[in-house]
Amino acid sequence: MRSRIVSLDVVRGLIMVIMALDHTRDYFTDVRFDPTDLSQASPALFLTRWITHYCAPVFVFLAGTAAFLYGRKVNNKKQLSRFLWSRGGVLVLLELTLVHLGFWFNFSYNFIVLQVIWAIGMSMIVLAALVWLPLRWIAVFGLVLILGHNALDGIAPADTGAFAVPWTFLHVQSVLPLAPNHQLFVGYTLIPWIGVMAAGYAFGQFFTLGSERRRSLFLRLGAGMILGFLLLRGLNIYGDPRPWSAQQSSLYTVLSFLNVTKYPPSLSYLLMTLGPAILLLGLLERGVGRIGQFFSVYGKVPLFYYLLHFYIIHTLTIIAGAAQGFDPLIFFNFPFGYPPSYGFPLWAVYLWWIGIVALLYFPCKWYGKLKSRSQHPVFSYI
Repeated sequence: MRSRIVSLDVVRGLIMVIMALDHTRDYFTDVRFDPTDLSQASPALFLTRWITHYCAPVFVFLAGTAAFLYGRKVNNKKQLSRFLWSRGGVLVLLELTLVHLGFWFNFSYNFIVLQVIWAIGMSMIVLAALVWLPLRWIAVFGLVLILGHNALDGIAPADTGAFAVPWTFLHVQSVLPLAPNHQLFVGYTLIPWIGVMAAGYAFGQFFTLGSERRRSLFLRLGAGMILGFLLLRGLNIYGDPRPWSAQQSSLYTVLSFLNVTKYPPSLSYLLMTLGPAILLLGLLERGVGRIGQFFSVYGKVPLFYYLLHFYIIHTLTIIAGAAQGFDPLIFFNFPFGYPPSYGFPLWAVYLWWIGIVALLYFPCKWYGKLKSRSQHPVFSYI
């Protein structure tokens, strides 16, 4: 049995911990505006949101890498393809059930949100078909979507006629009416996320190289992507629908430069986030240390962590709200429609986040050990 690649677990675990910061802020903040709105946000609030931008792209990219490594282990394209479409279907189902319940704490389905688990699931279903192609064509497919999709930014659903709804799912974050009092919010469009996973799958081939060789490759590739981001963003011509501009101070000008588009993830956004992640993979090739081992506990069980963290955060929100004097029932339609006077300052949000990550440690460690001991196929899905 092949041993796990620890650096992947460490990077995945790190982004899972950072992701919890974003969701903790969603549920505990006293801020009622977009934290990337530079006309209102403080640098600390903006950067709290900005650092979490790394989570989704790295999560999706490494899911593709894990798919490649699974394919190497089973050495059977048919088995790999079957696993990808079945696991993808399970993830879409989880998005609509356990994730939805953890997010809202109700099953009313008045407002359904398609988030990152949906995007990963659908990307896996597409990848199940792509794996039959030569690896270089999978890489080309992924890179074309990543590099070229911003050329489609000007196409609105209304411009596509009968194709409006499919185009919303593909490339335009939007709300779709389902029935009276029921709406579907496409938070994560399929383009370019399916390309990110395809690129991650092709990236997996580098883990067949020797450690020192891939270390050198990852360092150069990661640094090159960071440089590419700086050049592309600096030109302010292509790569993001939201150009940066000079602000009232040098600091806010830098923040404007970093304020790239996540929905859908722009080319600049993906270079800015995936470049440092690949660079970090290179740095970890010579050892992860005790801090890395800590993060790997979370990184070995990313889906378990993801599902559990919503329930912990939401439960603590109800407790915190009740302590502030609010009716707990208010928080069963959360985080939308919460009372204007509810919430905590940013420093307290960080304390809540640290506590939540600590609460997740031992359940994740237990599940990781259980998963490593068992050969039951269900553990391949969660």
